Amino acid sequence: MQTNADGTVGKALAVLEEVASFERPVRFSELQGKSEYPKATLYRLLQTLTKQRMLSYDPDSGTYSMGVRLVCLAHAAWRTSSLAPIARPYMDKLSENTGETVHLAQLDHAQVIYVDKRNATQHLPMYSEAGKVGPAYCTGVGKAMMAYLPDDQLAGVLAQQSWHRFTDGTMTDEAALRAELVAIRERGHAYDREEHEPGIICVALPIRNDSGRVLGAISVTSSTLRTSLEKLDTFVPLIRETAHQIARETQNWRFPEIKVTA
Repeated sequence: MQTNADGTVGKALAVLEEVASFERPVRFSELQGKSEYPKATLYRLLQTLTKQRMLSYDPDSGTYSMGVRLVCLAHAAWRTSSLAPIARPYMDKLSENTGETVHLAQLDHAQVIYVDKRNATQHLPMYSEAGKVGPAYCTGVGKAMMAYLPDDQLAGVLAQQSWHRFTDGTMTDEAALRAELVAIRERGHAYDREEHEPGIICVALPIRNDSGRVLGAISVTSSTLRTSLEKLDTFVPLIRETAHQIARETQNWRFPEIKVTA
């Protein structure tokens, strides 16, 4: 959540995030129970966001949901600030060649945001969907990006990790993760060894421009019920070529700098 130091804009954005976090239409009473703002302040912010069409209010059910204007802004951001539009044909080809789920992700401060996804030939239920935010420290795409960050940016990212244990395989301390990042740089790709979700594994590579700047990451993901990390390893050359192709396409694009604040 944004702090009060961010002023009215920060408070409004925090309320938008609260509404979005429910992933369904939400009543005022539910928001009030979760919000740090007084009842009058929360109501005023909701009214302003509704008037600006950032939120939509249904008088019949008494619920708030994401507004049409926000959807339009999200689509504009997807087109102009993410790797997704230029990566699309390369993701399609990688998914077709592997038959597995393909993820495209970028760093959002100290978290991973999934900006696009291609499902496997046989659909595999998992947490990640385009637009969802996930932890960086226990996902293949997150570790692939962190491994190639400059030291100062990496320190900022690590300082903001929750170190929550999602599975028995989750690394829950900075020292273990730093050792893993060194290994990732040595071999050139990262793994998710059931670290975020039980049974879900992946191999991931960073997408970097000519100067080495991290633009994002791409992964091939599957289930231990269907395959193994050793078999996913055979896709590394394909994933690497896909990452290079996407990186080449970004040469004439300008992406927002990754800024991390502790």
